[in-house]
Amino acid sequence: MTELIRRWQQGWSECRGWTPPLESHGALDFLLAQPDRHRELITLHIEAPPDSVRPLAEVVATQEEPTLLTVPTHHPDEVEQVLRAAGLTIRGYREWIMTRDAATHPRRSAPTGYTCRTTVTGRVISTEVRHESGEVAASGLAGVIGTDVIPDKIETADAHRRRGLGSVVMGELMAEAVDRGATTGILFASPDGERLYTKLGWTAQATVVMATSPRPAT
Repeated sequence: MTELIRRWQQGWSECRGWTPPLESHGALDFLLAQPDRHRELITLHIEAPPDSVRPLAEVVATQEEPTLLTVPTHHPDEVEQVLRAAGLTIRGYREWIMTRDAATHPRRSAPTGYTCRTTVTGRVISTEVRHESGEVAASGLAGVIGTDVIPDKIETADAHRRRGLGSVVMGELMAEAVDRGATTGILFASPDGERLYTKLGWTAQATVVMATSPRPAT
């Protein structure tokens, strides 16, 4: 499962334009230099005992710059207890790391009044759904790294929700990735995203707990 996190981060970094992370204390260390998230540390060992994150949590608790600790785990409740005990603030929601066979991913046509366009730049696929008014209604990215495809930033504008546009974007991204040799999809899903991806046949592999340093990242 450790390699799953490494594989995901390569595509995520490609989509976001992040500098490759350092690796220390069993975690990937991203220097993002954003006002609300100076650093993000993502632990690698999904199956590790909950208490194994304590040393890293204690390091994060001392950071003066806003720092986010992200922990994919099979023991989310226990991990949260460890992070709280170290003085961190638990995010009010959890995420999930999910996977899916790429070749069998469902594909859906854009509904009447919408058009879909997909472009590729280097290893990043971009899909955009526009309303006939010209407004961008939904969009998303995917990084293709070897045989992995990592969807990212799947977004639907508020005025265009509940029309299946997220499914349209995902289907187009995955189809293009398959054409480029991808066989496996990997992503991190928010609560809203998890509901969509589950309907599309994605399977959760671990829960993702997030906590911030006392000076919180948002």
